Amino acid sequence: MTEQMNQPIKSYKSEEKATWCPGCGHFSALAALDKAFQTLQFPKEKIAVISGIGCSSRLPFFLDVYGMHSAHGRALPVATGLKLARPDLEVVVVGGDGDALAIGSAHFLHAMRRNLNLTYILLDNQIYGMTKGQTAPTSMVGTKTKSTPYGSFENPIDPVWAALTMGATFVAQGAFCNVQQLTQLVLAGIQHKGMSIINMLSNCVTFNPHMGKDVLDANTIQLPDDYDKTNLPGALDLLMKSDKMPLGILYQNDKEVCLDDKYAQLLEKMQTANENATPQEFLHKLI
Repeated sequence: MTEQMNQPIKSYKSEEKATWCPGCGHFSALAALDKAFQTLQFPKEKIAVISGIGCSSRLPFFLDVYGMHSAHGRALPVATGLKLARPDLEVVVVGGDGDALAIGSAHFLHAMRRNLNLTYILLDNQIYGMTKGQTAPTSMVGTKTKSTPYGSFENPIDPVWAALTMGATFVAQGAFCNVQQLTQLVLAGIQHKGMSIINMLSNCVTFNPHMGKDVLDANTIQLPDDYDKTNLPGALDLLMKSDKMPLGILYQNDKEVCLDDKYAQLLEKMQTANENATPQEFLHKLI
């Protein structure tokens, strides 16, 4: 994966052909991540992309960087362990709404509150696509699927609201039909030091085609240029009062200390306090 010296990396995509359905919104996430990496020019061996299970979680296969296809809903704890063990790596996590907010919901909430220096791209198409079209945690009330033939009667989870209220320090939302904006959101999220989440409103042409561009254009609103992204109560108020999904950076807090920095400080204190301990004694105290 090592590139020739002084030669810019023109693409981070692998030779594996993306196997999503033609027209799937997930292609936009792959394009945005590739373009963001091209801008940052990270060495490929310094990037790791971690995923769970689902259509969205195939994404690491399509990038020529290190990656892991982990268990269903477990991408965030795997990424947490990797980032704490190898803070020198740029760790990006990808997952779908089912992967993140159903079986992985507890991991999602704890990752937000810990403020680890990770970037999480949530591909939200409001459906279980890989398992052939069941209602997902973000599916709207009334959505008819194989598991809810008379329409879903449960209120959906808003991943943006969940991230904001649980402590993520960078929260943004984009749409698959605007790759240019999505790329800028992913780029800003990677450059932010802290827990970054970008919720990408995607479509599923096979099982949830109503999430197309026309529908998203009618049900989303761009944040104005003078929007104050440092105002957390303002972001929550916007979500409560608006009947449309806002696109852009809803919140960014650059003042909070990251968990990985706290962890490094803790290890330093422990090593100083136990400098005369044998390796076995030090390991026992860590455990």
